[in-house]
Amino acid sequence: MKTRFLNFIVLALLLTCCNVSTEKGRNESRTITAETLKDKIAGGWAGKMLGVTYGAPSEFKAQAKTFEDSINWVPKDVKGSLWQDDLYVQLTFLETMDQFGIDAPAKKFQEFFAKSGYELWHANVQGRKNYFDSIFPPQSGHPDYNIHADDIDFQIEADYIGFMCPGMPQTANKIADKIGHIMNYGDGVYGGVFIGALYSQAYFENDIRKLIEKALLSLPAESEYYKIIKDAILLHDQFPSDWRASWKELETKWGDTHICDAGTIFNIDAKFNGAFIVIGLLYGDGDPIKTMEITTRCGQDSDCNPSNAMSVLGVIKGLSGLPKSYQDAIHAMGDSLFIFTNYSFNKAVDQTFKYAKELAAANGGTVTEKEIKIKVQPTEPFALEMSFPKLVFDRTVNATDANGWEYKGKWTILEKDTPHAKYSNNKGDEATLSFEGTGISINGNWFRDCGKADIYIDGELKRTVDGYFYYAKQTHNNMDLYHITNLPQGKHLVRVVVKGEKRPEATESNFYLTKAIIFKTSAKTNESIKFSFQN
Repeated sequence: MKTRFLNFIVLALLLTCCNVSTEKGRNESRTITAETLKDKIAGGWAGKMLGVTYGAPSEFKAQAKTFEDSINWVPKDVKGSLWQDDLYVQLTFLETMDQFGIDAPAKKFQEFFAKSGYELWHANVQGRKNYFDSIFPPQSGHPDYNIHADDIDFQIEADYIGFMCPGMPQTANKIADKIGHIMNYGDGVYGGVFIGALYSQAYFENDIRKLIEKALLSLPAESEYYKIIKDAILLHDQFPSDWRASWKELETKWGDTHICDAGTIFNIDAKFNGAFIVIGLLYGDGDPIKTMEITTRCGQDSDCNPSNAMSVLGVIKGLSGLPKSYQDAIHAMGDSLFIFTNYSFNKAVDQTFKYAKELAAANGGTVTEKEIKIKVQPTEPFALEMSFPKLVFDRTVNATDANGWEYKGKWTILEKDTPHAKYSNNKGDEATLSFEGTGISINGNWFRDCGKADIYIDGELKRTVDGYFYYAKQTHNNMDLYHITNLPQGKHLVRVVVKGEKRPEATESNFYLTKAIIFKTSAKTNESIKFSFQN
């Protein structure tokens, strides 16, 4: 009887301990001084500025190869960050928060972003055009309306989200869900989610490997982004002192998986460039110059990638933990304004610090003048999204190819750009193309003199599209006008019918065609591709 009673007491104590431990895990709090929090935020912004200027001269100069030229950078070159879209685009989102609150609707963020005075490209510029075509978030970033859905854009402008969410990855995910879908979807959104999670976790985790693994938990394991980062970690384990060997394996397996600019070696895909960030962090061993150099030499978007990698080190070390020459260069330009904004480095730090305290308090923490107690959030994966599953490039048909498009009506060749465009403003003129595959992107020009056309697939009207574009005095040639994927495998017919109509601000009603990109669906996935050491 006595033994049974003692066993009962022991069991009760064990259960009590378990409950306390579980409860503690759910409600774990971490305290950080206000001075340390602000220093880490400053380090994050400084890292962004230092990294982007370090890599800027090499941007896209190494495609499908490593960058082997000399890198002549000194800390005072950070002044050039004032003109970098990696900074001023996301500062537009901060300004939106300043005016309309941190919980402003996504459409308001898109509006400020669309009406800003700076030029944009890829997913960002499609997000802008979609706003003026009355396509709003989340549709503006959806793959049905944005062929750049998986591009790097949100990845390079989500830093502020992670900076203001110390130890709160779930809160970072909620903000990323709203902002990221302005211009991206799927892996494109995951780029910003992963970057934000790296910063969020870096406030309380100094070990680079553990930090990456924790941030990775914010992504669904089924996503391609998750898989390529796991590959980067595996390759570091296999080649711990040879980053070029890891780069080569990544290039072989993942280098041609992009949809934007498919069929070329230009790769602005978020996950592919995100893997280079991880390569730089793992092989950089926490050293700023080594981290920036390796990330830059991986190539492709080699200003954005070292910018993100260096920002991670900035949050870990704080501005005060960076080399003195870096600190001096940042302080020397602390009040200089980033173009197209009313933000300086000092203001960005102050406002991010303000929002970080507000978010900490709103999510169960407490804030005093000297310290912030943060209710640390367990990591939860973002919802699974896939933009273009198993879609691969097949071939390109230029508008002037003799055995490609067929034209009816008064189409004229425009020879000033490559590829040459054909255009018409005559109502009822048609261009048709027969193709075999599961998807197609119809490309043309976005000019000030553009008008509208109806797009038919297999005899069914799919959408009326408008080529007009003249925002921030910017025009574009050879852009996606309309695309469709997930067609049944087989032969299809696309028909473009010129409407002879335009919006009031357009100077003419010309409709330009430059090429069609044909896609097919592959049964082969990246998971089936083995690395050289696995064969």
